Amino acid sequence: MCTLLFICVKIPIVFPDFSYFCVLLKQKKCKKMKRILSMAFLAAFATVASAQNPQPLWEVSNTSDVDRTDIPFVMKYEEGLGDIRSAKVMLDNQEIPCQLDDLNQDGVFDELCFLLDLKAHQGAALSITFSAEEEQAQYPARVYAEMLLRNDKVKEKNKHNNFIESITARGDCANSYNIQHHHGVDFESEYNGIRIYFDKRQTLDLYGKFQKRLELKETQFYTSKEQKAEGYGDDVLWVGNTFGLGAFRGWDGQQPTMIDPVSSRTQRIISYGPLRTIVEVIDKNWKPYPDKPAITMTIRYTQYAGSRSTDVDVFFDKDVKDYLFSTGIINVKESVEFSDKAGLRGCWGTDWPSSDHENFKPETVGLGIWIPQQYIRSEEPANKDNYAYVVGTNDRHLSYKVTYCSDNESFGYHSAEAWFEYLKSWKAKEVDHPGECNPRLKLLSK
Repeated sequence: MCTLLFICVKIPIVFPDFSYFCVLLKQKKCKKMKRILSMAFLAAFATVASAQNPQPLWEVSNTSDVDRTDIPFVMKYEEGLGDIRSAKVMLDNQEIPCQLDDLNQDGVFDELCFLLDLKAHQGAALSITFSAEEEQAQYPARVYAEMLLRNDKVKEKNKHNNFIESITARGDCANSYNIQHHHGVDFESEYNGIRIYFDKRQTLDLYGKFQKRLELKETQFYTSKEQKAEGYGDDVLWVGNTFGLGAFRGWDGQQPTMIDPVSSRTQRIISYGPLRTIVEVIDKNWKPYPDKPAITMTIRYTQYAGSRSTDVDVFFDKDVKDYLFSTGIINVKESVEFSDKAGLRGCWGTDWPSSDHENFKPETVGLGIWIPQQYIRSEEPANKDNYAYVVGTNDRHLSYKVTYCSDNESFGYHSAEAWFEYLKSWKAKEVDHPGECNPRLKLLSK
């Protein structure tokens, strides 16, 4: 049985005789009707926003004490956006780039993302128009993601063209590491470039840049001598069996364990941009403990434009409160460490990224990770491989963020002191004070 509720919203639109929109809501049990009514609600506001002089419908703000650029704002629609094909975001009568995404891959958009520059504690009002008819406007790409298989007819390592969007290997696959070109999915913003190994390590390996721009489409993580001469970046980190930059692993009580055994492992690209790219790694029926049930885990990596940090979300198909896991960063050779003992940890060090000393040089990098304290079970002492955390969650989800820089950058950091100051600023500016997006629509009150 459904309980129905009428809610009226006051909207000063251009129709003088109609200043209230009444929407019919109901309890969660009526899922089908809930979706229908939610779509009716969205359609009504799409009509309002597309009027000749649309009124601001949303209020956004920078809650931090410093000016920020490219603040990500994400609007989530749990019921999906139905037949909506495009969105338009207007700020001060100017269209700004936005992006619709289908995170659960059911063919229906369920998130809207846009980026804004705002001064400290500044707010802004904007309007949003949805359309079921118009195609999404195309904006300049500020992120990139790529998966591909090698083409035997192509000799250059940076010109392969067997592009794919998803791949699954059975758990008994003999060598999943070498199935994909550059060994797994890669993605980037203007600041960074990351590839995730398609094997039981699932390590994040790093690409360092000299210039602030997108490069992986041209280099495919294998920069030629000619490209190096032109100022392109390259692989800057040797990872081995370590965490690299924040790989997620099991924990046996003493050390990290690999994501093995599994019945299958999958990599896929959820979104290509232009403002954020989203990739996922799915480990089906992973048994981190021989005496506990297998779990299926999805690790989602979200890379926003204009950011050197990457969001990591880990989802489980069942309650894992009795499981322990681990993550952290590699102990780069002869690195120095920073920790605030409250979830923020980093290092600065130098090592060869490859055994090929003819074509590579020693690379200096700064690494960082931030983990919300509710997930931390212990901060482990550094060993020869890693700066590790033991982590867990009381439900089916946990999240953390990773970031890094290369000493090669013309736009970055060039000492341990400068890098550690950045980490503290990053946490205070972006982690502790994310952008807020609040509706300006209010229930009518007498």
